[in-house]
Amino acid sequence: MIKLRSKNLFKRSSNSKQNAASNGACGGYGNNGAANGTGTRTGEIEWEVRPGGMLVQKRESGKGVGEVITVRVSTGSAWHDISIGATSTFGELKAVLSMVTGLEPKEQRLLFKGKERENEGYLHMVGVRDRDKVLLLEDPALKERKLRAMAGGPKPIGPGPYNTPIEV
Repeated sequence: MIKLRSKNLFKRSSNSKQNAASNGACGGYGNNGAANGTGTRTGEIEWEVRPGGMLVQKRESGKGVGEVITVRVSTGSAWHDISIGATSTFGELKAVLSMVTGLEPKEQRLLFKGKERENEGYLHMVGVRDRDKVLLLEDPALKERKLRAMAGGPKPIGPGPYNTPIEV
């Protein structure tokens, strides 16, 4: 979070100068808002960087950096409500989902707004908000390997020192 102080663009009346002098602050900066009774510092502007990289004035929503959001994850036949930090990565979300679904993080594919998201991507940077839906898919290649292993079928033959086909 970036905090900047705004410049005083307007002239004050003589009464406000006297109030500032009697409170021991110039413009209410040094007293954390005790002079105006609001509990916030006057003239201080908080800034935030939006997902597109634009620097904008922070909203007055009261939600800070430690905000926890609830993400609804759909696995096709079931859905799970997962509470996670808004600044977490998709990799961290996969780790939480592995405890719920039993799928290892490398077996999971997460889709948000129709695009597969990488483990390094941050939830807040791609626009995931409270109560948004994320689709969880099992990696098809790993799913096929699991099914073959469970069925006891033939293992796939591929290049390698022990998997070379023998022609007769």
